[in-house]
Amino acid sequence: MDFELSDEQQLLEQSISRLLADTYSFEQRKNYMKEPGGWSKTNWSRLAEQGLLGLPFSEAQGGFGAGAAEIMVVMEAFGRSLVLEPYLATVVVGGGFLRHAGQPAQKLAYLTPIINGNKTFAFAQLERDSRYELHDVSTSARKLRNTYVIEGEKCAVINGENADTLIVSARTNGAQRDKGGISVFLVPADAKGIAKKAYPTQDGLHAADFSFSGVEVGADALIGDLGDGLPLIASVVDEARAALCAEAVGVMDESLKITIKHLKTRTQFGVPISSFQSLQHRIADMFIAIEQARSMSIFATMATGFKDARARADAVAAAKVQIGRSGKFVGQQSVQLHGGIGMTMEAKIGHYFKRLTIIDRTFGDADFYLRRLCERGALL
Repeated sequence: MDFELSDEQQLLEQSISRLLADTYSFEQRKNYMKEPGGWSKTNWSRLAEQGLLGLPFSEAQGGFGAGAAEIMVVMEAFGRSLVLEPYLATVVVGGGFLRHAGQPAQKLAYLTPIINGNKTFAFAQLERDSRYELHDVSTSARKLRNTYVIEGEKCAVINGENADTLIVSARTNGAQRDKGGISVFLVPADAKGIAKKAYPTQDGLHAADFSFSGVEVGADALIGDLGDGLPLIASVVDEARAALCAEAVGVMDESLKITIKHLKTRTQFGVPISSFQSLQHRIADMFIAIEQARSMSIFATMATGFKDARARADAVAAAKVQIGRSGKFVGQQSVQLHGGIGMTMEAKIGHYFKRLTIIDRTFGDADFYLRRLCERGALL
């Protein structure tokens, strides 16, 4: 099977690379981190001008009708530059819910502002006791005449600090760990009854914890079918996991590039340490780990289009296992080959390792998915 990028996809990759080369040096990124919410509104507008925010949406909705492969290209490029802007939270996740199950009125109200860069989203799903299980939801949404009243707490909501709109998973019936009875709602981030605690994360992004107390939303806030939101959540989250896999490949690619450059410039005994055979072997091992991750990232991207939900989930889980293992190995080797400088905030390589670590733990880490694949017999 041919996994080469098409001419259009290569042009997309080149366009993004040129944009990031001009706007996303390491020093520029440090300045963006100081802005409210931890990312640049100017850069977000640039992404909108380039059409990147409208990439996965249909032409009828004002987008470009691109698919998962194009998102993979974008996320790899973002990984190489450690982009801070909430593309995953807004376009991949928020846009994914609207694309798959949004009502016509919801698409009309939200897609154009997303594409134009006027609205950002955050997915409030994780709870303190749920770990990585999407069906473990204790936040409730009680029907009250023509509205729903949301009560509960969500934590570690990426882009929660700046998001205009929250997508909230809430239980409309059943017990906390039932797979049925979960619904998905669009909630204005400034709705009455919402309390927010924002904070920076280890990789330079920003997140927030939310408390919902008597938050009322109309019946038109429901996305998808009442009480049957888990399949929708699983589908969108699998797309997000595939996008994260692609981002991780970009992060690892750049980590290897930075490390090789360091080895060629640092000298020991009067020669560059890149000439030492033992270090060359480490670089070769890092390259192999990255190529294994790249193959699984492509597989996960293809799998997002599978009709069989279980086959899709198993493929994405397998990719997350490899991405987690490769990311840990590449990150550790990169920092170690830099020596003591690799542990400083001034060195780029430590920031790449931090991002790889957080990617592994977003929507489930390698150990979680390996255990799931073993339980399902999907390793055979």
